[in-house]
Amino acid sequence: MMLGFIDTMRSEGYAVESICRVLREQGCQIAARTYRDWRTSAPAAKTISDAHVLDAVQTAAWTTNVHGRRKMTPEGLYGRRKMTALLRRSAVPGASAGSVDRAMRTLGLSGVRRDKGIRTTIPSKDGKRAGDLLDRDFTAPAPNRVWVTDFTYVRTWAGWVYVAFIVDVFAQRIVAWHAATNKETDLVMIPLRMALWERGREGRPTVAGELIHHSDAGSQYTSILLTEHLGLEEILPSIGSIGDAYDNALMETINGLYKAECIRTTVFHEGPYKTIADVEFATAGWVDWYNNRRLHSTLGNVPPIEFEQAHYATLNREPQPA
Repeated sequence: MMLGFIDTMRSEGYAVESICRVLREQGCQIAARTYRDWRTSAPAAKTISDAHVLDAVQTAAWTTNVHGRRKMTPEGLYGRRKMTALLRRSAVPGASAGSVDRAMRTLGLSGVRRDKGIRTTIPSKDGKRAGDLLDRDFTAPAPNRVWVTDFTYVRTWAGWVYVAFIVDVFAQRIVAWHAATNKETDLVMIPLRMALWERGREGRPTVAGELIHHSDAGSQYTSILLTEHLGLEEILPSIGSIGDAYDNALMETINGLYKAECIRTTVFHEGPYKTIADVEFATAGWVDWYNNRRLHSTLGNVPPIEFEQAHYATLNREPQPA
């Protein structure tokens, strides 16, 4: 900025020594020799690289809304590691973690952190429930082999809203979600029907006897209605032990991300949550970003749908002639 000011004054006919003397009188300590050194020396490669990274991080983390105000993008929620992975996939393939860290500190970005989860499910009292088929192994060889599910809550001006998710373990993709103002069985039944419909619509229907539906021991998931529906669809029920969050750890993680990235920020919804409609609007935006653009370190820093598509592309690849 000071260099540009001196250049401007020089273009108007003032001498460098005179300009620098006036600047020193105003408290800006700069000598004419320093200015000439700046003009003759080329910027360091690191300075240029950091400038490119700073511009890329700023572009990724901020946008302008319809009212002309600056607004954080979902990518602005990233920490240093994911921001570095994002830049390497797009704007700056050679971005270093150090340059990204410096840029984020300059821009005041630090990423969001998940809070400790709070138990929202009420265990079934009848003691009759399916066994745990996963034993804390949240991996799958392909899509539609293991779905995990749970629900969390959101406070609104009108009262509590409960949001249930179903996640395919293979790519950690959210295949369905549903919001309601009560914790009746429909809260978990509706997303199950939606997930089955969505997979069928994509031409990837579930296969009878292959899919495991895993949840915690909440009364909604041990209900007769849900158990019968799983049986009709030939889906294997699996339920973790009572009061142990690690038995459904993947869903605890998803719920934590949802709260940290969606509910507790203004990225997907500006202003307070007044009714269930506000929660649904924000959740729809977050799920779309989560599935299609959010980078997942456990998937090699690619989004869930991209990971699934790569899997199916591998299966459909024709063998090359020898």
